[in-house]
Amino acid sequence: MKFKIIILFLLLAQVQGFAQDNKNSTKLVVGVVVDQMRYDYLTKFEKHYSEDGFKRLQREGFEMKNFHFDYVPTYTGPGHASIFTGTSPMNHGIVANNWYNKIDKTRVYCASDPNASGIGIDPDDRDGKMSPNRMLTTSFADQNRLHTQFKGKTIGVSIKDRGAILPAGHTANAAYWFVGGDLGHFISSDFYMDKLPNWVDEFNSSDVAKSYLKEWDTYNDIATYIESGSDLNNYENGFKAKDEATFPYDLKKLAKDNDDYSIIRPTPFGNDLLLDFAKEAIINEELGQDEFTDVFTLSFSSTDYVGHNFGVNSKEIQDTYIRLDQNLAELLKFLDEKVGKGNYTLFLTADHGAVHVPQFLKDEKIPAGYFEFGEMRDALESHLSSNFGLDNVIESIYNNQIFLNYSKFKTYAEFVTAQNEVKHFLIQYKNIDKVYTRETLENSDFSGNSAELIAKGFHQKRSGDVVFALDPSYISYSKKGSTHGSGNSYDTQAPLLMYGNGIKSGKTYNRYYIPDIAPTISALLGIELPNGATGSVITEVLD
Repeated sequence: MKFKIIILFLLLAQVQGFAQDNKNSTKLVVGVVVDQMRYDYLTKFEKHYSEDGFKRLQREGFEMKNFHFDYVPTYTGPGHASIFTGTSPMNHGIVANNWYNKIDKTRVYCASDPNASGIGIDPDDRDGKMSPNRMLTTSFADQNRLHTQFKGKTIGVSIKDRGAILPAGHTANAAYWFVGGDLGHFISSDFYMDKLPNWVDEFNSSDVAKSYLKEWDTYNDIATYIESGSDLNNYENGFKAKDEATFPYDLKKLAKDNDDYSIIRPTPFGNDLLLDFAKEAIINEELGQDEFTDVFTLSFSSTDYVGHNFGVNSKEIQDTYIRLDQNLAELLKFLDEKVGKGNYTLFLTADHGAVHVPQFLKDEKIPAGYFEFGEMRDALESHLSSNFGLDNVIESIYNNQIFLNYSKFKTYAEFVTAQNEVKHFLIQYKNIDKVYTRETLENSDFSGNSAELIAKGFHQKRSGDVVFALDPSYISYSKKGSTHGSGNSYDTQAPLLMYGNGIKSGKTYNRYYIPDIAPTISALLGIELPNGATGSVITEVLD
């Protein structure tokens, strides 16, 4: 009898311990996305970072050193959707920032909503007609709202509309994004609210945005920025009305020729402005102040604008990340004070990486270059017409995908034949590396294959009929500045730093993927996974 009592006591203790381990005490989840952050920015600029920003997250949190996207194309829209839904474009449907709707024969934007009206802007202005309506699955923020009977809040903020809207999900209390031009305000849409809260109106009426129309010079002595290229070079765009893309930049002087407040976006001051707004959101929405877990999504967009404008090897991108490190330190200190250290969980990742400016790589004798889609389309149409009598069969080319005109085919067999003829031509075309047809993508298992990224980015209704990939470091873009979108490592490897309540301290070189973030946060919170989730829980990160 005594033995049975001991066994019963041990079982009860085990059950009690399990319940304690799974009790959610996180008051606030903060999901930070750094737009266009390459993984190597953590190491490349490391000696310039403070102890309280990136290094604090690495030191006290958990770092994934082998973390990747598992699909293409690697753009902002699909990146943010995949992070927060726990799946890839083949399920959540955000296949790119923009895509061709082959049913309506129109081009659509990932966050556009013709039925929405802007709030804080002219209701009919396209900048405000936004919502998450095109995202087909839930985010972990949606699941948290459902789990808490909508008592837990969700707020999303970003300079970009898609960076605020897609992470926050379908049930968000609010999403806010920045409009430049002569307005310089944060706005929303009637998908979320009837009017802006007073605190947003007060922020917009203040001179915060105007205060950042000032001189942008390097945070530290530019002579110490030895990790990036020369300040004066042939690989950067810069700003209108300034002959050279070199420091310093007088933004107040340059604003008139660069769409007024929009000039803030491709500078680190866009991140400063967003952080100012984010802190006001956390305070005024009282996030993390009760027993119901809230979710706050924060997407720093200016890093992407700077990368596109100046390139990944520029002094400007280095200065932007040194300043972003200060932003992170300020954010963490603010959360410690307002929510309480140990009461919040934060993760930081990216929506994609970026390629070195191909012209720079070419000058350094590395294979790279530029691809002309117009030339390729002309050659393809000529080939199909002269050899097979297929005229006007190419309806559109978008996101490295060819959409065929279905009205040209009497049978499905003719449709498949056309796909194969297009594939046969493209695989022989200069600087095209891989080609896959719809027929192949719909009827093959690419698990573990190099084509798996293309398959996971392929959505049956929204993607094209022939998908192709360019050679590494070949892009269709201007010869200055950097871009992204490929399945190569410079675009797919991302940082992931997880920190705070429920997160261990450590690091791993095991390979994980972007869709693993949402299941991991869901497991931490003890909530249902997003309804399209395909990622796995990263168990080694959970405390």
